[in-house]
Amino acid sequence: MSTVTEDHADDANDGGSPAMHERVLDAVGVAIIAGELPPGSRLTLEGLQQEYGVSRTVARDTMKVLESMNLVYSRRRVGIVVQRRDLWNVFDPKLVRWRLASDHRAQQFSSLTELRIAVEPIAAAGAARRASAAERSRLVSLAADLRRLGEAGDLQGFLEADIAFHRLLLQSCGNEMFTALEGMVAEVLTSRTQQGLMPFKPRPEALAAHEEVAAAVAGGDATAAETAMHHILDEVRNAMGLH
Repeated sequence: MSTVTEDHADDANDGGSPAMHERVLDAVGVAIIAGELPPGSRLTLEGLQQEYGVSRTVARDTMKVLESMNLVYSRRRVGIVVQRRDLWNVFDPKLVRWRLASDHRAQQFSSLTELRIAVEPIAAAGAARRASAAERSRLVSLAADLRRLGEAGDLQGFLEADIAFHRLLLQSCGNEMFTALEGMVAEVLTSRTQQGLMPFKPRPEALAAHEEVAAAVAGGDATAAETAMHHILDEVRNAMGLH
């Protein structure tokens, strides 16, 4: 990918489809994550236009998204510059997705699993204390769906139900900081399935642990909910060889 200085000319009338925007965003984001564009590299709107055959609007919108993720920054008379790694917004779901698709996916899975171990058991306990009656009922229903879909070997259906299960726990726990991690957790679950790291049929102990979490939340047993969620994440860590 070319690296040149920024041009501030404006052309707000350029077009560009959402699909084109996503394609360019993914390409540039992955290049930054992979180190093909190391910190300090300079980009321009013209360079993006020429390299990817897109409009100025698409190029500009791509840079705005990358800047919101703190992957790049812009300065007058300096241009658009790739940011240092330690300043990236590592919780952004797109950034999580790109890192899980990179050559460093094992390290990323390990880091994210450790984060989930620190957060989700406490979130499950919080849900047992604070979830509404509708949320408790929905969690039990999702656990039953996971059992049915898992035993049927429907990995896509299982993934959708699993994302909904973990999202609901984070949404109903009463801690807005935990809730803000739901997109990140969804990306971890999705990547694990898409990269073939899930067995054809989920392990019986994993299905049972989800049912235990749901039952504990439904019954208002915070200690049991926390313990059962630890069982889920211990199974994930062991299945992926993360120690």
